[in-house]
Amino acid sequence: MKSYIYLITPFLAWLVAGCLKFLINSIKARKLAFGLIGYGGLPSNHSAIVSSMTALIAIKEGIDTPAFGVALTLSFIVLLDANSLRQAIGKHAVVINHLAKDTPEYKQLRERMGHTKIEILAGVLVGCLVAYLASTL
Repeated sequence: MKSYIYLITPFLAWLVAGCLKFLINSIKARKLAFGLIGYGGLPSNHSAIVSSMTALIAIKEGIDTPAFGVALTLSFIVLLDANSLRQAIGKHAVVINHLAKDTPEYKQLRERMGHTKIEILAGVLVGCLVAYLASTL
């Protein structure tokens, strides 16, 4: 597995975060929450994915490497995007859906897009935990 650790770790982080999100949403909705799969929610899948790679590089190669610098930069971009840009897109979708509600051929836009800081932090924690566990294999 060691030769594929950099390939497998982000996938595992995505899988763990997605399963946790489904479980949390199902508990909140008190039914299987297949309709809530997608963007938004706790934990953030995107945050878990990029954090897992950043943490894995830090653990395996150190924080004084170019690879860590690139991974950290990419992580910041993704985390900022998840919190600000995607939330703004969701707010626009709410207004557009309201304006077009009486148009028969209009397909509703997804309104839940971005993440709160708690959802992002939870994703980062999941990513770091998965990276740590993967690095011990």
